[in-house]
Amino acid sequence: MTVSIADQDAASLGDRRSVLCRQRRDHAKLDAMMDRYRSGGMAATERDALWLAIVRLVFSHAFAEETVLWPILRRVHPAGEELTEQVEQEHQAINELIARVERTPDDACRAGWIEEAFVLISQDIRDEEDELLPCLRDAFSDRRLRSIGAAWEAVRATAPTRPHPAVSRRPPGNALSGVPLSVFDRLRDLSPVASPAVRRATVLLAGAAAAAGCSAVARRAVRRQRHGGRPWRARHASRDLTLHPLGRAMTEGRLRKPDAGR
Repeated sequence: MTVSIADQDAASLGDRRSVLCRQRRDHAKLDAMMDRYRSGGMAATERDALWLAIVRLVFSHAFAEETVLWPILRRVHPAGEELTEQVEQEHQAINELIARVERTPDDACRAGWIEEAFVLISQDIRDEEDELLPCLRDAFSDRRLRSIGAAWEAVRATAPTRPHPAVSRRPPGNALSGVPLSVFDRLRDLSPVASPAVRRATVLLAGAAAAAGCSAVARRAVRRQRHGGRPWRARHASRDLTLHPLGRAMTEGRLRKPDAGR
């Protein structure tokens, strides 16, 4: 019987450093922030700051899931494809709603869109804790859950922090877009409290970062054509994956099948 990670203690989940505990901490923080936002009683500036904090956490958290966790789940669980596709659809819907909020800050429907996004975020949290994350608990030892947790945290710390509905929800598309988008988003996050001169510099730097990212993607496409159309990932996977602890585990076959023991 599958047991939700919401109903297990830290020791049962591989201790506080495991990816399951890290995920649950983010989920609890999101729940608390959404409850506070709904409660009202805040000045407009405080409410706007809280909304921005929610947005940042939602998208950095989801990007780390899509880049690190869901590819692993698809490898080790027979229903991994179906489970992750459902959650990716939830992520896409959240992306589209929050992007609409950001595009039209003065729209009369804004409050309704935010509440709709909160409902979807809450549903996504429940689905992950009740269905997807227990599959990782069943598949891996405590040590491996901690190793995956370290990789997840590293990706989350450098992930995009704003909605990008047009970006792929899966590697390698999201990973290729992630670096320039992360730079762009984090510069935007700084700009509201910066001086006009810093805001102008922010726009220029963000544009340069996005251009650099597009250039990198174009160069990879050219190299792919030069190598007979073979995917860049296939030609360089061994070299690149071994640069990361999680990648080494994958290339050595240690993440290819569920562990029997803990």
